[in-house]
This record gives sequence, structure tokens and C-alpha cells, in this order.
Amino acid sequence: MSNDQFPDYLNVYYKKLFPYSQFHKWLSYGNVKPENFLNREFSFTLHEDIYIRYQSFNTLQEFEKEIQNRCPFKIDIGAVFNMSPKVCRNYPQFHAIEKELVIDIDMTDYDQIRTCCSGAEVCQKCWRFMVIAVKILERAIRDDFGWKHLLWVFSGRRGIHCWICDESARKLLPSERGSFIDYLAILSAGDPKRSNVNHHSVRRSIAIIKEEFNSLLAEQDFLGTTEQCNKILSFIADEKIKEQINLQFSKYQGSIQRWEALTVIVNNNHKRGLLNFKTKHCVEDILLYLAYPRLDVNVTKGLNHLLKSPFCVHPKTGKICIPINPKVIEKFNPNTVPTINVLIDEINEYDKKQKEIINDANLSSNRLKDYKKTSLLKSVNIFEEFLRSLENTWKGSIIKQSDIKMEF
Repeated sequence: MSNDQFPDYLNVYYKKLFPYSQFHKWLSYGNVKPENFLNREFSFTLHEDIYIRYQSFNTLQEFEKEIQNRCPFKIDIGAVFNMSPKVCRNYPQFHAIEKELVIDIDMTDYDQIRTCCSGAEVCQKCWRFMVIAVKILERAIRDDFGWKHLLWVFSGRRGIHCWICDESARKLLPSERGSFIDYLAILSAGDPKRSNVNHHSVRRSIAIIKEEFNSLLAEQDFLGTTEQCNKILSFIADEKIKEQINLQFSKYQGSIQRWEALTVIVNNNHKRGLLNFKTKHCVEDILLYLAYPRLDVNVTKGLNHLLKSPFCVHPKTGKICIPINPKVIEKFNPNTVPTINVLIDEINEYDKKQKEIINDANLSSNRLKDYKKTSLLKSVNIFEEFLRSLENTWKGSIIKQSDIKMEF
């Protein structure tokens, strides 16, 4: 697909495939509070990087019509404001009141440690970093904060977004969002820092990393060069132990053998009580440095921060920003994500076959939604499953409101 073709494909995508009703159902939150959708900011990036902020819509139909007319290359979702962004953004009292709590993980933040790819490139090997990140964050968000309604979305190129949609999470103040992400951000911009490995959440994270680490170590070859070995050895504060490990490193070439040698030496010295305080947890510190999620804290902290919408199309890859199932994250392959041109080809192929069947059998045509004809169906089903879980909270709120109205 060429750059010249992309606008034409996008036009068809917005007319046939974008799941408007499910999207509106999500951001209106059961319409318990109409302002959840009415006062929501949307941002459009149009052709030639024309950028339009503070879009808002009164109805699903208006939202759908505007997207099809504008055909944005990118849609960003912002906060819910105290009044309509489209008409009131210049009012002095205009301010954001709530937004989903979001987390952004970008593969480029792993460039200093991943060895298979760099920049915008992503392969199945380095995707294991994302697998570990999702497993760690899923457990932390659900177990430590009690939130249940998490929407995980592939960014369309090299990362993952998490939308935490529980009401209490949506209402957090910027300072509270900062405290939340600071709790999770053990790594600061990918730089190592000593962690409290006795904290239950850190211990849990280390256990998750260990489950994946042998595969990650083999794929990334973390100890494959002298430079890489020296970077890992910098975590060893005891010079005598560092010399012992370095000597063993010189005997082996592979990362697996070198890592085994390092852990054996550290454990033996630990048993003999020869580790100083700074070296005591060096193995755990190394594991966290190599595999703990690298988080963009500013995306989470800012109530006014925009984030790319699910079901956008990435203009450079043509891939759809699809919801993904965290329970089977290890089976996800970023290189098999449906692209806009493939989806449209699938619709055309399906319609062609159906037309032949109908003509041959002299049958009447049954209208099927276009996304159900394509490989996008699985992603829409994941989204709808997430919405069904959210509906239970809406029903509770609607019943409560009805009870209040009946009191007189």
C-alpha cells in the first residue's frame, strides 16, 4: 500500500469497518452521565499533519458523520470537561474533570537493552518485553489497586496502551495519577535504580520476570559481548565478587552459561554471608533492569494528555490499533496485526464469494456487518467482551439513579 492509496483505504475503513456503536457505548459509559460523551475531547490529525483539537459531539450519529467527512489519519481521545470543548474551550472556567487512567509502553524505551531491533522496528523476540510488561501491570493494577476494567490496545506500530476504565480510576486527580505511576515506575526512563526487593509488588514482578527470563536471555543475548557484560557487572558493588564473575565470563561465550555462572557465584557468596548490603540483591536488580516495564510517566500523570484511540489506523504501517487479550498476550504477534488494505481485500473477497453463492443457488442476500467478514472480527469481539464487563457497573448506577428518582 502506497502513501497515495492510504486516504482512499481510510475512507472505506471509516465507512465500513470502524466500530462506531461499540466505541460510543464505551465512552458514554451507559449514558449514566450524558456529559461523559458530550463533553469529551477528541483530536483529529488530518492529511498533511493538519491538527484539530477540542472536537466534541452530541450524538453517535454526529460523531460518525464527522469522522467519515474528515477521514482523520489519527484520532486521539482526551478528557471529559466541565462543558463542551467544541464551543467552550476559551471560557476561563473550562477545565478537565475526568479521564481514563492510561499507561503507555513504547518499545523504543527498550533500545538500550534489546539487541534484535531498534527504533520503530519490532519483532517477536523483542515483543517478549511487552509480554512481561502486560503480565506485571495486570497483576499490579488488579491486585494492588482493585481495578477490573482494563482495556489493552496495540498502538499500531511498536507499543501498548492500557486504558483503566473503572469509575474511581477515571476520577483521579493529577497528583493521584502521579502517585499511581510512581508506584509502578521502578525504572526511571530505563535507568537502573535500586529497588525495595522486599516489597510484595516488586517480589511478584521478579517472579513473573523469572518465568520468562531464560527465553528472553537466549533471544536478546544480554551477555554476548564484553560491553554488555560490563554493563551487567556494574550492578555488582563488591570488587572481589565482580572479579570472580568476570573470570567465569571469560570461560564461556553464551549468555545462558554466563548468567548461570553469575547467579551461582552470587548465591554461594550469599550463603557464606560474604555479600555486602549493596550486592545482596544484585541479581534481582539486574532482572528488573533488563525486563521490568519502561513506562512513559507523563502520559499517565496528565489529565489533559491525549492518547491514540483504539481502532485507529497507523498511517506508516497500515496496522489497526486493536484491543488485545492480556490473558493470551504471549500468543500475540505484532507482525500479523490486520492492515487496512488486507481488511478491505477481505471484504471484497467475501462479497465476491457470497454473490457467486447467491447467484448459483438463487438465494436472497443476508446483510452482514462488514467487520464480521474480516480478520478484525476477533479484535471487535475482545472489545465487546470488555464492554460487557463494564455494563454491570452501568446497570448498578442506573438502578441507583432510578431508586433516587422514586424517593419522594
